[in-house]
Amino acid sequence: MPSSSPGPLHGVRVLDLSSVVMGPLATQIFGDLGADVITVEDPRGTLSRVMTPGPVPQLSGIALNLLRNKRSVVLDLKDPEGRRHALDIAATVDVVVTNLRPGTLGRLRLAYDDVTAVRPDIVYCQAQGYPSDSPSSDAPAYDDVIQAGSGIPDTFRRQGGDPVLVPTLVADKVSGLTIAYAVLAALLHRERTGEGQRIEIPMIDVLTAFTLVEHAGAATAVPPQGPPGYPRILNPERQPQRTADGWINVLAYTRENYEDLFREGGRPDLAADERIRSARSRIAHADTLYRDVAEVLTQRTTGEWLEFCARTKIPASAVPTLEQLVDALPEDEHPVAGRYRVIPQPVRFSAFSGPTVHRPAALSGQHTEEVLAEVDDWSPASGPRPPTDRGIR
Repeated sequence: MPSSSPGPLHGVRVLDLSSVVMGPLATQIFGDLGADVITVEDPRGTLSRVMTPGPVPQLSGIALNLLRNKRSVVLDLKDPEGRRHALDIAATVDVVVTNLRPGTLGRLRLAYDDVTAVRPDIVYCQAQGYPSDSPSSDAPAYDDVIQAGSGIPDTFRRQGGDPVLVPTLVADKVSGLTIAYAVLAALLHRERTGEGQRIEIPMIDVLTAFTLVEHAGAATAVPPQGPPGYPRILNPERQPQRTADGWINVLAYTRENYEDLFREGGRPDLAADERIRSARSRIAHADTLYRDVAEVLTQRTTGEWLEFCARTKIPASAVPTLEQLVDALPEDEHPVAGRYRVIPQPVRFSAFSGPTVHRPAALSGQHTEEVLAEVDDWSPASGPRPPTDRGIR
């Protein structure tokens, strides 16, 4: 998927001291947008390379996309020479992203103060499980435990079931997106003022805020005007619906939507039902209305309902399988792994060609010698590197 556009972050260098999904997702976005991302891997390997099967041992299905547009350097950060090389690289970059815990960063002497000693205007993003001023600041944190503490499991309890976790890495991925926008804001600030800064992103704060956007609800007011939780979203009938040959999700939102669905589904009596007369009434009776809609939808095929909903402007979607979604992805050629499916960035820009794969996922340590040769002239012993003009202008 080549492109003649270098991307809006061309000239920005990023040192990626993160692993698994959260940090690597953020740095993948930076790389897709044209940044030179240098990811440091432990000699023992990084988990994303083996999280799922892949065409070659070092390149899992996850790694083929998550590690694209990056250069890989292998360093033992516990070894003095490895740490020195990491600081050599840090002196040449604009951004450092890490999800190492505060205690680990301190022991490795790669904390914010250590990096600013070699690059004073660095944008240093430290993502971790919990705030640095909390008793849990150095506690291990993974998606499962962050989800558990964010309120998400309680939304399932409020639907009438047991507390459960969402079957996707929502904490890691939402935190990765938060890293991306926070770093871009800090780069813009540095462009305007010349001032770098430390950014702290606690995963628990990120996912709790994400959950409470709608679910703080009536409890936001002081005193509370009602319990937390957005009723329509917590309605247990809010589910994909069966059709004559599969599944669909139809959301009748207006009175006209309900009238059209009920008439088309052979229930004209429901088209005059008092429950659909006002928005307040539709919300109050959402559970029974959702059940009535689900019963009507069984009368026709998914394709027939999708055509009808498109024609009558009723919000609706098919319910594809994961296999169907993967099969619809574009393909690219990896020099080692062969053909693979590319997960595109979900943004489109009018002023340039947009995010592309310009560097396929590297093998572990593939660029170690190349990167160390580039930074050899800028060792910490030579003093801080002058601020570059490779910003986001």
